[in-house]
Order: sequence, then C-alpha cells, then structure tokens
Amino acid sequence: MMLTVSEAFRKFRSKLELTEREQKNASRRQNEIRGVMDEAFKLETDFLTGSYKRHTKTKRLKDVDIFCVFHDDERATYRDDKGPAMILDAVEKVLVKRYGRDKVKRQRRSVSVQFPTDPNDPEQVMSFDVVPAFEKGDHFEIPDERAKAGWTQTDPTIHADKATAAHAAYGDEWKGMVRMIKRWNREKDKPVRPSFLLEVMALDILLPPWNGNYPYEFMSFFSTAADRIFEEWPDPAGLGTPVSDGMTDAEKKAACVALRKAADGVRVAINLSAGGQDGEALRKYQELFGPLFGMT
Repeated sequence: MMLTVSEAFRKFRSKLELTEREQKNASRRQNEIRGVMDEAFKLETDFLTGSYKRHTKTKRLKDVDIFCVFHDDERATYRDDKGPAMILDAVEKVLVKRYGRDKVKRQRRSVSVQFPTDPNDPEQVMSFDVVPAFEKGDHFEIPDERAKAGWTQTDPTIHADKATAAHAAYGDEWKGMVRMIKRWNREKDKPVRPSFLLEVMALDILLPPWNGNYPYEFMSFFSTAADRIFEEWPDPAGLGTPVSDGMTDAEKKAACVALRKAADGVRVAINLSAGGQDGEALRKYQELFGPLFGMT
C-alpha cells in the first residue's frame, strides 16, 4: 500500500536514525583505534564527537569523528612551536602501520581510516576521522593545515548543545530534518562541503516552530540555503575558522545551482500532491533523497 507523503517522510527519517548495532560497531571501532593510538602516544582521553555524537549523521556511517586528546607531556613534541604537519604526520604513520597505506588518508585536520565493509550490511561503520587535539582552557585546539596559525580552536560540546536546543525548539524534528538534508547532499555527490556546513545553516534557517509540513520546510530550507550559500558561516562555538571556508567561489556557485534545483524539485512535488498525484510526488521526492526514501 502506497504511503502518504507525511508517512513517507516519517519513515525516511526513521531509516536514518542510528540503530543499536551501528552504535555498538562505532564503539568497538573507537576502542580499537584508541588501543592503536595509546600504544604510540600518551593520551589524556578520547571520545566520539561530530555529527555522530549530535545525532545528525546520515547513513551509511562514514567519517565518524574520534577526538584523541593528547596528554600535556606530548605538547613539547607535537604542539608548542610546531606546525600542524608534525602531529598529523605522526598520527598518519601510526595508522598506516596498523591499517595499511591504502586504508589511511591524510586530511586537513584529521587522518581518516577506512574499514572493510560488506555492501549488503548497511549498519557497518565505513570510516573514522581521527582528530588529534590538545586541551586549551575549557576547550580544545586541533591542527589545521589551511589555517594561518596552523591550529584551530574548537569545542564539540557547544556544537552538541546548540543542536540539542534547536531540536527541542523545533518540535523534536530538527535533527531528523538535518539528517534528511545531509542525505540529499550525499545523494547529489556532496555539492555542499563539509556536510557540517548544512547543519550550521540549519541552525539559522530551520526556525521554530515546526509547522508539521515536511515538503514546505524542505522547500524553504533549500531555497534559503541557495540564497545564502555565499555568506560566511562562522563556527557555532565562536572559536574556529568559518565553517564555510572549505568551499571555493566556483564550488559555492555549483552548490547554489544544486540547492535551487532541490527547491524546485520539492515545489514540483508539492504541486503534484495538490493535484491528487501523490504517487508521482513520492517518486519526485525519491529522486531528490535517494532510494532510502520509500513509497510503500
């Protein structure tokens, strides 16, 4: 039996929620990486963070952030007057030794580890981003090879608190909306990068109260995001570099086109529903959000 549009969106939202098995897999991989890092460095602590911790991560699980907070005893070797390459090189070397060159990728602020996955098992964690960090007062600093200073300050707790507050104010729909928006982004080959930028934009665009209508909220978001993609979007914690600094002007123009196309697609689907063609509307939403958006 075909779903109504509202039912289809609620089911889609539910499919993007993390299962207990996914969380257990993430925890197991975290402990494995912690063991590898502990053998090579003196760590103060480590914890899962980013969109995984904020419950705004879309599936399949990839690029799950694990903060590895180095003990102050390591500061003279890897921080003080050292640039970001020193600590990233060291972490990369350790992870390559454990997982192999083809499974490890150096990034701007982290080192990514890719894990073997079964294409028929969507609940496996595909990759982790290992972020080396030092405590700095009541927050943290992490290496950043694009920042002028070589290091960026951050506070994942503030990011999480803002997401929680937005979710409560928006009728407990905000995180689900963000997951669905990120799913659209992944289906369209990530015109907006990093995906965290969409989450930051959502803090300012998805304003309460929740009106109970998914299509109109998505159309409004995509349209407004297209208009505002060229703005500078600061770090929500007010500490690091702008979240929007990872995209060039050309990439922002391409993202603007993709966002407008998404808004137009939702508008077409809304008009189809208004004309009694819910089946065609659902197919249009599936084109936008991918095969996880079901019709039955």
